[in-house]
Amino acid sequence: MDEVLLQKEDFSDFKVGDFPYDPEHSAMGEYHYYPPKGYQGNWYCPITDSELRGPMWMIVLQENGQKAIESQVLKRTRPSAWNMVVTGCDDWDDYQVEVELRMLNTSLLCGLAFRYQNSRCFYILCFEDQKVKIIKRNQEEYVELASKAFEYNCDRIYRLKVLCDGMHFSAYVDDENIFNVTDSTFASGKIALCANGPAQFSNIRISTTKEAYNKLSIKRQKYQQELEEERKRYPQPKLWKVLDLKDFGAGRSIRFGDLTGDGRYDIVIAQCQKRVFKDRYANISCLTAIDLDGNILWQIGEPNPENAFITADLPFQIADVDMDGKNEVIVAKDFKLMILEGSTGKIKKCIDTPISDDPIETLYSGVPFGRYAFDRVNIDCIRICNFSGKEKPTDILIKDRYSRVWVYDNELNFMWKYHDGITGHFPYTKDINNDGREEMVVGYNLVDADGRKLWTLPIYTDHTDEIIIGKLNPKDEEEIIAMVCGDEGLVLCDLKGNIIKKMLIGHAQRISIGKYRPDLEGFQIAVTTYWGHQGIIYLFDDKGNMLWSWEPGTNGNIIAPVNWTGDGQDLILLNGNVEKGGMIDGFGRRVVVFPDDGHPDLCAEVIDLTGDCRDEIVLWDNSKMFIYTQDREFKGDKIYCPYKYPTYNASNYRGEYSWPRWIEV
Repeated sequence: MDEVLLQKEDFSDFKVGDFPYDPEHSAMGEYHYYPPKGYQGNWYCPITDSELRGPMWMIVLQENGQKAIESQVLKRTRPSAWNMVVTGCDDWDDYQVEVELRMLNTSLLCGLAFRYQNSRCFYILCFEDQKVKIIKRNQEEYVELASKAFEYNCDRIYRLKVLCDGMHFSAYVDDENIFNVTDSTFASGKIALCANGPAQFSNIRISTTKEAYNKLSIKRQKYQQELEEERKRYPQPKLWKVLDLKDFGAGRSIRFGDLTGDGRYDIVIAQCQKRVFKDRYANISCLTAIDLDGNILWQIGEPNPENAFITADLPFQIADVDMDGKNEVIVAKDFKLMILEGSTGKIKKCIDTPISDDPIETLYSGVPFGRYAFDRVNIDCIRICNFSGKEKPTDILIKDRYSRVWVYDNELNFMWKYHDGITGHFPYTKDINNDGREEMVVGYNLVDADGRKLWTLPIYTDHTDEIIIGKLNPKDEEEIIAMVCGDEGLVLCDLKGNIIKKMLIGHAQRISIGKYRPDLEGFQIAVTTYWGHQGIIYLFDDKGNMLWSWEPGTNGNIIAPVNWTGDGQDLILLNGNVEKGGMIDGFGRRVVVFPDDGHPDLCAEVIDLTGDCRDEIVLWDNSKMFIYTQDREFKGDKIYCPYKYPTYNASNYRGEYSWPRWIEV
């Protein structure tokens, strides 16, 4: 049978050393495009684990002079996240894959994954418990499709081979046909090397028949033609502004708002110093206000590029809290809660942050070293709320990291404190009972406008990362609460605290809701994962049914809804990278890509800066900011101008939404 080589890997083009990884195993990739530095070839590792300190894989030289890739993982804090390194294409269907494997620890599972969808969905030919097996993993489901006793040791090199032909798989060890199984769950997919303990893989070869290759080529050609036609429907990104951030730039610690009253957006950028332990007690060290031409309006503190990045929120917002028609900057800094004049940065009001006098055992267990670091509370984030029942939100909610919430009015008078369970990152407030005052979803609790708990969801581990409240279908009578809850997955519940649906999909990190599929009723939910199973993107319908999943092999996917065309369809922003980023539609197609013009791709944001209802895309790092708009004018009688999360409540941990609104042109 004639064979066509799809890919061959002997790692000869790699240097002996660590396969690229984040040496800090940090949360930067939750909302920054933060790929590991170094040469990865055609491979990527889809697993992140904050408890690790070294590489997950490394390139080694074997005794025979050949190179191999070796797993370095032994301890896994998330046992479901098998250590994997991935290559190939999602559209590979019928193929043959071969690999040489040496187990350096025979007590832990290792093997060859095929028809790989993502790190939670694949088939694998593996060794485990002195058996050879074919396992199908589909999210939380593990099915042994075949199993057979097989003695193996740490000294031999075993040759594994799998032939995929439709729904039929033939598995070989050292050229002996061990299994022939049938399953139709996954029709195509990449391949992955998997080892939950030290093991070496070498001489990987993926091939297919000429017939299968020709079919694949025709399919790819058709898809590319359809994609190019689809891309023509959308405006192309046109560079609108380039800003030099000099020495005051930062990562995703920025806010947008009109500071001068001229009707145009301005930007406030925060740098910070990390104190005591990692990012737990960060203090804003420099606050810089600029206009959209990059001119500095004012600056507080001393800029230092070394203080540009953090993997958490910082406590500052732009809002008109005194209702004088002009925005203020509300900021917590140096154990002070301050209201600053937006145009000058001068202090209008200021109080001390609360004394941290709660018993340590009542604080979330994540407090480092078993004690709170300071006498006064170090503020983690700020939200502008309406617990007072005024015309608009003017109350100021402050929060420490994971345990306590305090609320003040716009005169900085204390209103109430809430301290019951883990808070999560960023509470969500909305007037649920239509009494003119907002309720608060904090952690897994609903709290009324006076700080009294109304109910608690029966979820007992992890915390809420992002929350949205609204109707997933305009025909629905009641709103629902949609939240991503880390290892607890995606949770949908009603306003009375009843769980409607809970989906364990990995560590659910970010969520957005928009009209991503015009062909379907209601709105769709996009979710992406991070810790453990990194970078899986899911799309669900308005009932919480999964439409598709995709693992692009990158972190930092913002998945915010983008009103790019103004015609009622939202796109999903990934990141700013030329090759891996851009905007996808509700079918997962990359329909808008960014130009290769040297723009930064660390950070990305979606916001209407030109005032035409359509969104601009802001891409930046700590040095430069590029802003893109559409390359063509809108044509039509009505333009889509959806309701979005208000700019006065910015956060790296807010679920983004796009609720419908149309405006006559």
